Amino acid sequence: MRRSATKSAAEASHVEQRAEHRHAAQGEVRFIFDENGSARGSSKEIRGKLLDRSTSGFRAEHDCPELTSGQVVRFQLAASTKGQARVIWTRILGDRVETGFLII
Repeated sequence: MRRSATKSAAEASHVEQRAEHRHAAQGEVRFIFDENGSARGSSKEIRGKLLDRSTSGFRAEHDCPELTSGQVVRFQLAASTKGQARVIWTRILGDRVETGFLII
């Protein structure tokens, strides 16, 4: 039996778009942002779990569905790793929230 040379719709819908390799990571991550989506004038702090990271970004699991694409947060991954990051995507899976961040 011969397989078709074309990919199925499910396979074609998931195309890897990352330019950098991600590495599994662990530990606590903190995000601070204000309700207007800015990292300045911080008014809310969220704690989450670091899932993986690359040279230019990271992915974290947390419980804040309020983070939206384009929003800027201040973050702290470890005692010496902190800065600002832009929310690239947020995925809500029941009571679990995952967000991908680009470090800026």
